[in-house]
Amino acid sequence: MKNTVEKYFNFLKKKKGASENTLVSYRRDLNAFFAYQEEKGFAPENASGAVILDYFMTLQKAGKSASTVSRNLASIRSFYRFLQNEGVITQDPTQNLHSLKADKKLPAILTSEEIEDLLEQPDIRDAKGCRDKAMLELLYATGMRVSEMIELKMSDVDMNIGYINCNQGKKMRVIPVYSLAKKAVKTYIETAREQLIRGNSKVENLFVNCNGTKMTRQGFWKIIKKYASMANIKTDITPHTLRHSFATHLLENGADLKSLQEMLGHTDISSTQIYTSVLKKHLQDVYKSAHPRAKKKQTV
Repeated sequence: MKNTVEKYFNFLKKKKGASENTLVSYRRDLNAFFAYQEEKGFAPENASGAVILDYFMTLQKAGKSASTVSRNLASIRSFYRFLQNEGVITQDPTQNLHSLKADKKLPAILTSEEIEDLLEQPDIRDAKGCRDKAMLELLYATGMRVSEMIELKMSDVDMNIGYINCNQGKKMRVIPVYSLAKKAVKTYIETAREQLIRGNSKVENLFVNCNGTKMTRQGFWKIIKKYASMANIKTDITPHTLRHSFATHLLENGADLKSLQEMLGHTDISSTQIYTSVLKKHLQDVYKSAHPRAKKKQTV
């Protein structure tokens, strides 16, 4: 079975194009499931739907969230479908199992004032600060995913026109860039990037680290955490925070969902609609804190 498992992960990587994060998650989920089966005396290829259901009930009793249980089902289901396609088993034991409905958590956003404070933190007098300013401005200007930003090539950027070509995902999209972000990126390209790549003309990526190689998601996360702390922002920042803030602020200022969907690169508009819930929650909080009678306590 060990060889089959490795063949499965090779299939995910080579044929399905699964990301490293997906591979790590699936391997972790399957290893935990295999350990449970071994403890119960079952071989993975002989597992029934009842055995798998019992495993999920065990996860629930252990306090795992609905989203965690559902992710485990996705991992295990993918594996058994692979076994069925390979002829190792004749029937997928997960076919009648259904995901639990996970509670949708609204994404955290920053206020416009917090965004302004954050964007003012980088010291643009040195190359690193100039780069950081360009990255933060660009993310808030475009709503790009961090993974998309760090994959940008020099050829994807034309700051004279003020547009970014985002080639990641299933289709290319062209995103406009506001003037302040355009200026920040242009300044970085003209003054700071050359210092960071140290004359290595083979480097194609727009944003690089201090070693002159491609910026990583983890590297950017450390950068945004640092500036959030400097700006005294209490919201728990993630690499996606600027994307969520971009979307919510656009809706708040009159953007339509269809245009926002296009800019965010969502294939399904239902993914975009979550920001209407964020906006409603934000407006509700503003109302409660600002309306003079909403602040009064009810007395009987």
